[in-house]
Amino acid sequence: MKLFTKTTAVLLIIALAIGCATVPLTGRRQLSLVDDGEIQQQAALVYKEFLADPSTKVVKSSTAAQSVQRVGRNISAAVNKFLTESGYADQYDFNWEFTLVQEDQINAWCMPGGKVAVYSGILPVTKNDAGLATVMGHEIAHAIAKHSAERMSQSIVAQAGGAAVGIATSDKSNTTRAIINTAYGLGGQLALLSYSRNQESEADRLGLVFMAIAGYDPNEAIGFWERMAQAKQSQGGGAPPEFLSTHPSDARRINDIRKLIPEAMAYYKK
Repeated sequence: MKLFTKTTAVLLIIALAIGCATVPLTGRRQLSLVDDGEIQQQAALVYKEFLADPSTKVVKSSTAAQSVQRVGRNISAAVNKFLTESGYADQYDFNWEFTLVQEDQINAWCMPGGKVAVYSGILPVTKNDAGLATVMGHEIAHAIAKHSAERMSQSIVAQAGGAAVGIATSDKSNTTRAIINTAYGLGGQLALLSYSRNQESEADRLGLVFMAIAGYDPNEAIGFWERMAQAKQSQGGGAPPEFLSTHPSDARRINDIRKLIPEAMAYYKK
């Protein structure tokens, strides 16, 4: 047991030393043991299968669908501008896609590589383009911060220790696809990888900057998250206590966003 513990510890130290990346804007160092290119390739396949699934009702011709496309283009252009000016552009090769899905669930997500889906159930909460920019900026921020890859890397270390490090870095498409399928699911509702509270807060910060660069007033984010809190309550019970949830509580999130708005406004005023 001692030998295993020491060996695992050494391998984890090596993994932490060579398998690290830096999140744009925040500068946070994160664990990165999975291949970005492979993840994006497999995510694109999963996204394609999701859209082709008979249970997925894609909305193509509507005012709402046009809004999703318009806001998506604006946010992605802002992201590209930010990455270029920050010196991170060479680390990303996203092939953006934005899709509105007819689904009552209040949800939206962005897969690695820029594959975005917005569920129609969230539109009464977004209300307008600025609200839509808030949620899309936040979800895209998860992809830019490579939170999925980070969570996958953490799972690899936690579940299999050092032995899994070799598997993760061997660039095997089958292994990566299995991870993607586990993270996002196929058929029916997507079982998205849960993010930590710190990652959620980081996505809030990045998302505010992205929407600001795209020309949307970051102050509009407050209204969106207030409406989101009301939507939770109207569905019965609201959110669980913060210490039981991977997400910040609604009150804490809104309070934190208020503190982050001055930083985002500097980009908006430009």
